[in-house]
Amino acid sequence: MELLNTLWLGMPIWIWLTFLGSVLAILAFDLGVMHRHSHEIGVAESLKMSALYIGLGLAWAGAVYWIYAHYADAGALDPQIAAAATAGERAWTAVKLYMTGYLVEKTLAMDNVFIISMIFTYFAVPREYQHRVLFWGILGVIVLRAIMIGLGAALVMEFTWIMYLFGVVLLATGVKMLVMVDHQPDIANNPVLRLLKKHLRVTDGLRGQAFTVTQPDPASGRAVRYATPLLLCLVLVEVADLVFAIDSVPAIFAITPDPFIVYTSNIFAILGLRALYFALAAVVHRFYYLKYALALVLIFIGTKIFLGDWLFDGKVPAVISLGVTGGLLAGGILFSLWKTRQKPALPAAG
Repeated sequence: MELLNTLWLGMPIWIWLTFLGSVLAILAFDLGVMHRHSHEIGVAESLKMSALYIGLGLAWAGAVYWIYAHYADAGALDPQIAAAATAGERAWTAVKLYMTGYLVEKTLAMDNVFIISMIFTYFAVPREYQHRVLFWGILGVIVLRAIMIGLGAALVMEFTWIMYLFGVVLLATGVKMLVMVDHQPDIANNPVLRLLKKHLRVTDGLRGQAFTVTQPDPASGRAVRYATPLLLCLVLVEVADLVFAIDSVPAIFAITPDPFIVYTSNIFAILGLRALYFALAAVVHRFYYLKYALALVLIFIGTKIFLGDWLFDGKVPAVISLGVTGGLLAGGILFSLWKTRQKPALPAAG
């Protein structure tokens, strides 16, 4: 029992294990019950799934309140939480930081939908197989984000100047996003895809929902293992998330250095990515101007690292971060829907 109460990155181990167990249970229910058989996910089902996952993400804010009311004190890793005078104040500060991180990560996930749609279109993946790719992609994301956030937390705790580096990265990313808002990635010439095709045996088409198959080698006739285009699609989805993580991980650390809030907001935002994809893939063009709002959010988050030292004695208050972030994102969504109200829906990938 003493081992479970041992602090790890600011939280008792049992809290981390409970969170991870809950996430795995959600994924098991999703794949094993709701999507045990491959089928095409329609917009209505997707919207219901999205509402469920958004509800879970918002409900976790209640868990954050309880956890930080009971297990946070003056030794908390986030200075705003540590400086709070009462347990209730610490808890509300943690909730505001969590919601700010959740909003940013959810919006970045929406931006990722466009790239995933292009990948599915390039490989001509039928809609009934897309959920399988996204499910295993999410499992990879959970592990990948845990590694990146763990390394980021270690760096932040060891080198305080690393936050200024994160700020510069976010400023550069936001400006680049503004300049290249109309840029479309060239999937066919992706270096990772070229590398995979060079070193793997790849079938000439999909083999159902299988990632690998065994079939005779044309030269020797021996049974050998082949990758299918679905596996290449999965790898590119994982690479796309890695690229987005380079933006999102510094962004969330700029909001709070608390690893527990960073990781949980990341995971709850990403858990609903599959449902979000099927709901938005055909109408992603309706959120065109959201990219501008997201770029401004990244610039704001990068800037506030420096403004915190100059204007707010170390940290921009959580309520200001949440208000500005929410306002920019809401404005981007509403302006996008208004400007594109006459445009028809696009055909869904696959």
